[in-house]
Amino acid sequence: MNRRAFLATTAATFASAPYILGQAKSGKKYRTALIGAGWWGMNILRVALESGRAEAVALADVDSDVLEISADEILGLTGSQPKTYKDFRELLSAEKPEIVIIATPDHWHALQTIAALEAGAHVFVEKPAGHTILEGRAMVNAARRTGRAVQVGLHRRIGPHHVSGMEFLKSGKVGQIGMVRMVVTGGADGPEQPSENVPPPAELDWDFYCGPAPLRPYCRNIHPGRFRNYLDFANGTLGDWGVHWLDQMLWWSEEKWPRKVHCSGGRSILGPAILNDKEQTTDAPDHQVATYEFTDFTAVWEHRRFGGTGTDLSPFGTTFYGTNGTFHMGWRDGWTFHPKKKGEAVIHEDPRFDNEKDGHNVPPLWRDFLDAIETGRAPVANLEVAHLSTNLALLGMLSHKLGRAVTWNGSEERIPDDAEANAMLRRDYRAPWLYPV
Repeated sequence: MNRRAFLATTAATFASAPYILGQAKSGKKYRTALIGAGWWGMNILRVALESGRAEAVALADVDSDVLEISADEILGLTGSQPKTYKDFRELLSAEKPEIVIIATPDHWHALQTIAALEAGAHVFVEKPAGHTILEGRAMVNAARRTGRAVQVGLHRRIGPHHVSGMEFLKSGKVGQIGMVRMVVTGGADGPEQPSENVPPPAELDWDFYCGPAPLRPYCRNIHPGRFRNYLDFANGTLGDWGVHWLDQMLWWSEEKWPRKVHCSGGRSILGPAILNDKEQTTDAPDHQVATYEFTDFTAVWEHRRFGGTGTDLSPFGTTFYGTNGTFHMGWRDGWTFHPKKKGEAVIHEDPRFDNEKDGHNVPPLWRDFLDAIETGRAPVANLEVAHLSTNLALLGMLSHKLGRAVTWNGSEERIPDDAEANAMLRRDYRAPWLYPV
């Protein structure tokens, strides 16, 4: 099966689901555009359409195959053909959408979010907030300046068992919590075999895909969907999964930032990163341990892409260690409290999702986004919340690259007396793209 046929088959499978095609009985229907029309972007747009509160007016993507197939799916779902664009700037200028969904690789989030806000749209952008810390700050400033709502895809902020679990944690039943451990395990074992550098396919504008990032050679392992382990475009597992778990830790603690961060790790199993004229591998770490020092507790992030789940309590999730016992906030395993006192019963709640198939809770996050637009309140996963959670992941990556700990002044978003580290709060953009102020 060729690539176009595969994409068409996938789209047809989704299109067979029973969607609400008309407008809801009450409430405004928003002119909605999608930037990044691949799998996850279309997943969010389907939720928007199912709500009955969105009209899909336009799609933008640098891959013309993805663009064509996604537009055909929208036509099948709604009976209306969206306009299609390669350049998101042309979409914003021509269509003037009221809502923009952004589901592009991480290195595009800042520029596209800011452009959409300045065009007058409300924005639903996938996590993480930015690819570098000062990008995130520029996004927050743009949201404040324009007065538009921004919801970030931290759907665990609103998932039913995550909300009830957080209520249990905040009740004090776990006691005083001195340590938090966040874990993601699993993945392929053994050294990574390089992928051959080849000319990009005719349907893909590779130069535009790279955009402000370096123009590295194309290989089939990057697109579609595997960009997260290439540090030009994302920040590995810590910048992907890590943002969710780090956000839960901040949600519980109501802290905004740590005092100190230290991260170690590497590619001991995948092997050294390769990038030359002929071939390349990913370059993200295959394992990392990041330690975040707060005033009253310590938080530790761990991930490894080898070894299976082993004896871990769960391969995914956040564990809070308190004086009364241990509380685990999981994903597909719900949440569980193991009391310290012998004889006391374990307390457990099963997971609850709007979509059991993918284990996410995008529909309530979308409903919250619409309510925030109409009431003027901040969305539950607003940009300031997501910026703080993203910063933790990015500080971990910064420490890892430096090979040493950093002290963080969160109120100024600077690393005191450390010019080398502060230079890594941003990166140079490839011309003609300009780093946001």
